[in-house]
Amino acid sequence: MKDTSRDILVLTGNKPMSGAAFERQVEQLHELLYHAESWENFCTANEVININRSRIISKPHLIEKALRDKKPFVFISNKN
Repeated sequence: MKDTSRDILVLTGNKPMSGAAFERQVEQLHELLYHAESWENFCTANEVININRSRIISKPHLIEKALRDKKPFVFISNKN
């Protein structure tokens, strides 16, 4: 798994945690977010609106291609 730097706010409740328990919890959060932030999940939850061609793109491989091209007037819209 690729190790990335990220800012995470961890609320532990009333009980203080040991350093090892805190590190384990942060590692579990990192692993959960690593899988949740994949291209596949991103493309499933979003669609691309291409104003240049007057199209809405919903297929994951075309969404990824459209976002990598970085053309103007191409917008990301969440499906919710």
